[in-house]
Amino acid sequence: MTERKPPGQSFPSWIDQQIQEATERGAFDDLPGAGKPLPRHRDDDEQRWIREKLRREGIPADELLPPPLKLRKERARLLDEAAGLASEQDVRDAATELNRRIAEWRRIPVGPPVFVPLVNADELVTRWRAAHPLPPPAAPARPGPDTPARDQPRRRRWRGRSGRGGPARPAS
Repeated sequence: MTERKPPGQSFPSWIDQQIQEATERGAFDDLPGAGKPLPRHRDDDEQRWIREKLRREGIPADELLPPPLKLRKERARLLDEAAGLASEQDVRDAATELNRRIAEWRRIPVGPPVFVPLVNADELVTRWRAAHPLPPPAAPARPGPDTPARDQPRRRRWRGRSGRGGPARPAS
């Protein structure tokens, strides 16, 4: 196809001529799928090409959403996945970051007028706590035969006035 279109010939007729010459040379023989109909997809519509492009490039389809819808999806995802975060602080940090971006979008809304509610961090922490109950307190270790029992109170000897440990003698 390094030839240039001859002057005075239309593009469609020149292209048809190129295809006919390639067919005569056998350039289209032994191609995969030769003689078979093109595959049809369930979702065969006019937007399939963009889905294929996104799949090839590794771009999630969420990237094409307008900002408010993207924020709503992130909010729903955070509500669902909050229990999987490592700590309460991670839950609070994620909620704070998302609320910051929602508030920023609310100041200068771009895209369709969709209401995006803020995330209640305390509610998320409550859900996180419900999914991560505290372990029961560890039972105290039982003393072995060599260790003194510390659970029992010590017996104190009553010392009288004499200081010898016995009962005090009455004064004579």
